[in-house]
Amino acid sequence: MTAETHKKPGLETLRAAISRLEGHSDRRRRMLPFGVREIDIRLPGGGLALGALHEVAGGGNDALHSAAAGQFCAGIAARTRGKVLWIVTRQDVFAPSLKQVGLSARRTIFVEASSDVDVLACFEEGLRHGGLGAVVAEVARLSMTASRRLQLAAETSGSLGIAIRRWRRQTDAADFGQPTASVTRWRVSVLPSVSLPVPGVGRPRWLLELIRARAGECADFEVEACDAKGRLAPCTPVADRLALPAALADGSDQEATWARRARA
Repeated sequence: MTAETHKKPGLETLRAAISRLEGHSDRRRRMLPFGVREIDIRLPGGGLALGALHEVAGGGNDALHSAAAGQFCAGIAARTRGKVLWIVTRQDVFAPSLKQVGLSARRTIFVEASSDVDVLACFEEGLRHGGLGAVVAEVARLSMTASRRLQLAAETSGSLGIAIRRWRRQTDAADFGQPTASVTRWRVSVLPSVSLPVPGVGRPRWLLELIRARAGECADFEVEACDAKGRLAPCTPVADRLALPAALADGSDQEATWARRARA
């Protein structure tokens, strides 16, 4: 036994033991960092594990329409490589809202399924395909058996799997407390935007609840919603928002835009 083995932190040793008990190989998973230190340090490996299943649900009324939860998932999927398969049971996905957080329609393949059974079948097939960057599926019920199959499929292909837990009735949201094989479990709730010193609406804000993280810690985070590149940002004071980029402050970008329009 080398000196380096003795220096291995106890937490890392425990995580490795848990991984072996759960039947995972020792290969190091690829990670997708959020880029927000407060979140990444809470996640084993410093980010969201690729080749794994994750669950996301909306908090409060968002449990039914999943607007913020869907944008959160779209922002994550936007930062993966390859096409994104998005499976729904209701035709109410607003494509411009996905593009707003970086996921363009050209990268997204939408599939409509008639039931949760069909959703899970498409979900598993998409994860096993191996040529997709991410597979996102809206599903109400997710059993331990079904989630294990999805987790195994994701591990085999290396694709990111995200299950958006969406219900038709508020009372059904209690199912979110049942155990599954997902690596992380998140709840996204909408917070009021920060008031601006000028007329307008500030950047949307979310309360992210990391309810479960395998071999990690649970925590709550107040963040600004995903930007056009799918990246979150920690909430910043209003005073820090007052400085404008030089190009906007002197009006040069606006002048160039109007000049182009005049020549058109």
